Amino acid sequence: MKRALFLSLLTAALPALVALTSVPEAVPATQSDMTFFLTSRGPGDGANLGGLEGADAHCAMLADEAGAAEGRIWRAYLSTTGEGRVNARERIGSGPWYNANGVLVASDVADLHSDNNRLSKENSISENGEVISGRGDDVNRHDIITGTAEDGMAAMADGDTTCSDWTSNSPDGSAMVGHHDRVGGGANPTSWNASHGSRGCGQEDLRGTGGDGLFYCFAMR
Repeated sequence: MKRALFLSLLTAALPALVALTSVPEAVPATQSDMTFFLTSRGPGDGANLGGLEGADAHCAMLADEAGAAEGRIWRAYLSTTGEGRVNARERIGSGPWYNANGVLVASDVADLHSDNNRLSKENSISENGEVISGRGDDVNRHDIITGTAEDGMAAMADGDTTCSDWTSNSPDGSAMVGHHDRVGGGANPTSWNASHGSRGCGQEDLRGTGGDGLFYCFAMR
């Protein structure tokens, strides 16, 4: 009788014992430590980003949607050439910068603009940790708008290089772009920030040369 009672109590308690000793489910990693990403999408109006202020706000919105740490100031890696010229390298903080997978892409501004940076198709991922399609994929989105020379200073070539300081979606004008996958055409095909000029400033113009109005975002630390 006692044996039967003991077995009955053990059977009833077994599920609780299993629950206490089982390994907890893995919790998905978050983007809380992310300080760099390539936008998964642009505002959708070509290179008309609402100027630097609008571009920065777009970075902040995407970072917030992805679960990035609160309180960080996000800056778009973009230069302007008009009155009060702005250089991209001078507006993104001092680093270091990590992508959504926790990979260090650059330790500081000098490293970012050197041959030692770790920017690549695999590392220049979106705020959600997704690889952005590039040359050779079904849809090429590797042209990343910057308006910037390889050293991070504003691109001062003849003609428009910033689509009227990121306020134009006209077929006229152009924006300097880099290749996030480090391959392609142009004067500097392996450059992440200064490969060639875009065909125009409208959404379809950007797509026509292998882009989609995407840009880099960096958190100031």
